[in-house]
Amino acid sequence: MFTGIVEEVGEIIDVRRTDEVVALTVRGPTVTSDAAHGDSIAVNGVCLTVINSDGATDGTFTVELVPETLRRSSLSGIEPGSKVNLERALPAGGRLGGHIVQGHVDGVGTVLSRTPGERSDEVRFGLPPELARYVVEKGSIAVDGVSLTVAATDGESFTVALIPTTLADTTLGVRQAGDSVNLEVDVVAKYVERLTAGYLGDSGEEARAQ
Repeated sequence: MFTGIVEEVGEIIDVRRTDEVVALTVRGPTVTSDAAHGDSIAVNGVCLTVINSDGATDGTFTVELVPETLRRSSLSGIEPGSKVNLERALPAGGRLGGHIVQGHVDGVGTVLSRTPGERSDEVRFGLPPELARYVVEKGSIAVDGVSLTVAATDGESFTVALIPTTLADTTLGVRQAGDSVNLEVDVVAKYVERLTAGYLGDSGEEARAQ
């Protein structure tokens, strides 16, 4: 589990594609300071497993992307030199500074517009229609692994306000209109929908089919 509080911005230094998987080598000295083989690290919000047999000892780590990950996330188009948000899994007893983030991306959204302010930016994102019902004003959503609060939503898009720290310490500071981002909606909303499906009539049938 993660919290959506990015620890550092890393860099993709190698991409190796095969018929089965895509292997990424990522530079991230902070998240690799105690990383071992089999540990989980979120890369732009996607929970991935360190496969280095000796852990990460040189400030880099390698992960593999399977077809399901490539279908569900924007990492399918990643290239060497790309900057990515990195976060280690939350340790037991750690502080939940953002919200509960699984690292299981629900879909890919698009930056629709950006309105710079004096110290903060307002950014509007388009989202897949099937995710719209989970996004509510003042609710939580993870965008490229960053825990954000929804400022407004109209059913087809949502808007967030990015504070100076988010602008400086994550890749959202440089995202522009047209860029793709990974979206993970609040898992609590999905569980509530599933648990109440039997009381919702036709809406419940639709919910169970998702």
